[in-house]
This record gives sequence, C-alpha cells and structure tokens, in this order.
Amino acid sequence: MSCHVEPIKEEHHHHHHMTMVEDFKVRFIISLILTIPILLLTPMIQQIFGFQIAFQGDIYLLFALTSILFFYGGMPFFRGCKEEVRAKNPGMMTLVAIAIGVAYVYGLLVVIGLKGELFFWELATLIDIMLLGHFIEMKSVMGAGRALEAMAALLPQDAHKLLSDKRVVEVPVHQLVIGDQIIVKPGEKIAADGEVVQGETFVDEAMLTGESEPVRKVVGSSVVGGAMNGEGSMIIRVTKTGQNSFLAQVMALMKQAQESKSRTQDIANRAAFWLTLVAIFAGLATLFIWFVFAGETFAFALERMVAVMVVTCPHALGLAIPLVVAVSTALCAQHGLFIRNRSAFEAARQIQTIVFDKTGTLTEGRFAVTDVIVLEKAVDRDELLMWAAAVESRSQHPIAQGIVQKVDHLWEVERFKSISGIGVEGYVKGRFVQVVSYNFLEGRQIKIDDSAFDRIKSEGKPLVFVLIEGKLQGAIALADVIRKEAKAAISELKKMGISCLMLTGDRKEVAKSVAADLGLDDYIAEVLPQDKIKKIQELQRQGLFVAMTGDGINDGPALIQADVGIAVGAGTDVAIESADIVLVRSNPADVLTVIKLGRATYRKMVQNLVWATGYNVIAIPAAAGLFWQTHFLMSPAIAAIFMSISTVIVAINATLLKVRK
Repeated sequence: MSCHVEPIKEEHHHHHHMTMVEDFKVRFIISLILTIPILLLTPMIQQIFGFQIAFQGDIYLLFALTSILFFYGGMPFFRGCKEEVRAKNPGMMTLVAIAIGVAYVYGLLVVIGLKGELFFWELATLIDIMLLGHFIEMKSVMGAGRALEAMAALLPQDAHKLLSDKRVVEVPVHQLVIGDQIIVKPGEKIAADGEVVQGETFVDEAMLTGESEPVRKVVGSSVVGGAMNGEGSMIIRVTKTGQNSFLAQVMALMKQAQESKSRTQDIANRAAFWLTLVAIFAGLATLFIWFVFAGETFAFALERMVAVMVVTCPHALGLAIPLVVAVSTALCAQHGLFIRNRSAFEAARQIQTIVFDKTGTLTEGRFAVTDVIVLEKAVDRDELLMWAAAVESRSQHPIAQGIVQKVDHLWEVERFKSISGIGVEGYVKGRFVQVVSYNFLEGRQIKIDDSAFDRIKSEGKPLVFVLIEGKLQGAIALADVIRKEAKAAISELKKMGISCLMLTGDRKEVAKSVAADLGLDDYIAEVLPQDKIKKIQELQRQGLFVAMTGDGINDGPALIQADVGIAVGAGTDVAIESADIVLVRSNPADVLTVIKLGRATYRKMVQNLVWATGYNVIAIPAAAGLFWQTHFLMSPAIAAIFMSISTVIVAINATLLKVRK
C-alpha cells in the first residue's frame, strides 16, 4: 500500500468543494444577469426612478424571467432546506427557501388575477444576495483539503532502485517495498523512510522535524522520506512504506485533527434557526388571525402574511457575516495577512496561549556567525573569517553560507575538496586551509582549552574549526538568526495577558538559548509532530484557548488541532494549507494584528447580527398589521423597502471595520 492513497481521496473531496464554489459563482452571475430585466420590468421600480417600459404581455415576460431565476438560482436553497428539515435543524437555507417560495407563489397569484402588488424584484435580489453571500463564505474557507495534497507532493514521484545485479532502474515511489535499496543522489529528496547502508552525507530535515541544523547521516542512520539530501550520495534500505511511513503518519494526524477540531458554530445559522421559527409562526398566525378572527378576505389576510414573510427575509442576515469577512479580508491584505478560515476571526479574540514553532517562525531559518574564537595570535578575528569563508564559498551547506555572508569579499581558493561528514579544504594564498567539524578534531586527538569554547558548546550552537597548514587557529560559532520583530511581539503579547510558549524539534540547548533571548514563558525541545499535537491537546484540556504559529511540515497537525492555526508565509505549503491565517510577511509581530483584527471583526459581526435580526421586533408586528388602527398598513412592497434599508445599514456598518491600535 502506498501513502498516495489518502491524498487521492483528499483530492476528490477538494475537487468536489471547488465544484460547489464554482456552481455558486455561475448561478450568481446568471441570476444577476436575469435580475436586470426583472428590475426594468417591475412597475414599482419604474415608478421610483421615473421611467416606463410597458408593452402587451410584459407581466408574463416578467413572470417567465422570474420563474427561470427562481428555479435555477433558488435550487441550492431548496436542496439545503431539504437537508436542514431532514436533519431537524432548520436554518438559513430553510428561511431563504420559505421567503422566496412565498414571494413566488404570491406573485403567481397576482399574475393570474389576485389583487395585490408584484415584487418579483425582491425575490430576484434576495436570491442574488444569498448566492453572493454563500459564495463569499465558501471561498473564504476553501483550501483546507490542500494541506494533504501538499504533503503528498513532498515525496518525489520516482526513485533510483538498486537491483541485485547492481543495475539501477527508475521506479515509481509507490512501487517500493520494504527491503528495497535505493540510491539518493546529492541535492535530491529522499524517496522513502529507510536506513543508510552505504555513504555519508548531511540531510536537511528542517521542514519535517524542525531541526535547524542539517543532520549528519552515516551507515546505520535512519532517514525520512521527503527530507532533502545534501552534497553526499548514499544508498538506503527502505524500512517503511505506505501508511507506516513518517509522512503518512503525519498526514493521518492532520486528517484526524481536521475531523476532530471543534469549530465555532456559525452565529448566523443560529440566528437563522430562530428567525425561521419566528417567520413561520408569525406568518401563519397573521393569516389565521386576519382571515378567521378578523373576518377579512383571504386576499387581505394573505397579503399580510406575505408582508411578514418579506420583512423577515434574511437579506441583512445573509450578508451580516460575509460582508464583514470580505472587509476583513481587504484589511488583512493591507496588514500582510491572508485569512483562510472565517471562524479564525471570531476565535482570535479568545486566544489565551500562543505556541510558536522556532525554526522559520521565531527565527529566520538561516545561520549567521555569532562568535569567533581565535586560539593563535598569528591571525586575528577578521583574518580567521576570511580564511574560512574562502574555502566555504564552494560549499552549499547552510553553515558555509552563513560564514560567507559575514565577509565583504572572498579570497580565491584552489584545489577545493569536500569531505562528507568532515568538512571542506583547499589552498588559499598558497596555504592549506581546512574548515572541519569537532569529529575531525577528536579523530586527530586535538584538544581545545578555552572557556569560550565550553560556553558556546553548552548553548548548543554549531561550531566549525579552522586549521591552517594543519594547525588549529580558531573556531567559528553560528546560530539560527532570531527575527528582529519576534522579541517585541512576544513582549506585547505578554502585556495582553497571553502566554507564549515554544515547541521545536531542535536540541534543548538551542531552544533554551532562544527562549531566554525572547523572554518566552516556556519551551519544549526535541519534539516530534505527534508530540506537538499532544501538547496542543494538553493545553486545550486545561481549558486554554490555544493558537499555534509555525511554518514546517511537522507543524501541520498542530496547526489544525489548535483553536487558531497561524502559518508563516515563507514556510511550507503544508503549513500554509493547514492554517486558518497566514502571515504573508513572515513577521511574528503580525500575530498581534491577527488578535486585534479578530476582536474588531467579531464586534462587527455581533453588531450586524443584532441589527439584522433585532429590527424584526418592530418590523414583524408592523407588517402583520398590528398598527392598522393608526391607519398604518405595511404592504408587501413597503415591507420589501423596509427590509432593504436594513441591508444597507448592515453593509455600511461592515465597511466601518477598523483595526484598533
């Protein structure tokens, strides 16, 4: 079995979701086009704007256009109503279906002779706005399934399989079985989990495990499929395939977290549920009271019922949330944020604890020189860097690049040679220069007696040693560069009463140093993906509302499990697709904006929902004819105008959304 099986299922689900989004888009466009002639043919619209379009049979053309729009544009709401009724949970779909159904039937009766006014325009615009609202909603949350697709894409499609007769053949990765031997060339992705049986190299596992420093691999070392091989070549024996592989297990964790994550129930749907009950009860009660008790004609009683149904139509309710989300999305773009899940806005205001990944989130994921130890007086600090940088300039190792970036210009190097697992060497200005690891010194029994070396070693910083003509001249220490905005951001978060933790796959010494520099409340090092998700779950069991910020593949499950998942934009596709919010500028300080924007967004949502439903306290009794003794009788057309005003108010309120400093 191959780990390609699950992504295919996810791809099918994602394709289905995209088809639904596209369907709403097409229905909205076609319905909007049909609405234009409907508005132009409506007598009330003509009267308001002072023009006239009249010809024989115009009412039948109006009815025909409305019928097409009603059945085509309204179909998703009838289907949704059926599902809600079947689930015994009537909500927005049911309310919309009832509203457009009553408006259409009433219009039909007017067309065939019932005394009353046509407001097919109201039916058309209601369908348009609800289609638009649902399109905005679905578009804003689309993409969660792409996380598993991005995860599957990490593995190469083919592997170099070594046969028993020493021939090498290209085979699809999913055909590999346990015990197969494959060759991994320099700069290639490792095709499967396995054990090194020949060769030495350094492997970059940062995107998988969070380990910032490339890991040395020798015979007997285990390697993970999806990791990037360095400059060496190796042969590995496949030890895990399919659902047992590291990537497949992480994918399973992500899928489980996706399914089990408790998402905040849509407030608008809850409001729609009660509004549906109120609309049905008030409408039927109005018809019954006027016709049975008041003795009015059925046409009069029906007109009162229709007025109630129309004034309760959820134009404003349907746009209350999507409009705020649309405005929030625009604001996010201005602040370097990309919102993938609208519930993140509502949730961000509740954040009590933020868990940060280290590599690529709090740090830049690149090495920079922090310390230069000079052991011999024959060279000074700058000279030592120049000698080392000259030789390292031919290496692609991240540590080598960190040293090279420290100097202004490079000396020429000749007869360069890279020794896997040891270091690099070459001739610079006629002198033999070596930049090597501590293992090289141990093998040559070269001792170092320097307190600075002991201090740096305790901090877990990677060290390289510089030898000239075989004599040790000094050492260079490097560290993953801490983002300059991270410290200020964490300080501000703590002032807001939010605790800040760090989870990392890096070594404890490195994590301790970074945590101390940033003033974090706590840290946990050397954690695997399953440990990260367990820590998030543990914090949630303590009753805390948790946000997770990360950029690596190993962060995917935790990002989904967290109440709010925040991905750094420069990270992997898996992390981005797993998150609710993406920090496009890769700036940890933007987490503050997320929280402030989330709070502001929630306030606007509540304000809009209060207005979209609250105005019915006055509107429904007025439409039902409660004030008829004062000679005020709301016709269905007036009810439609009154309801439309509430939509305008909701729209204006949404545009006033701002991020408070």
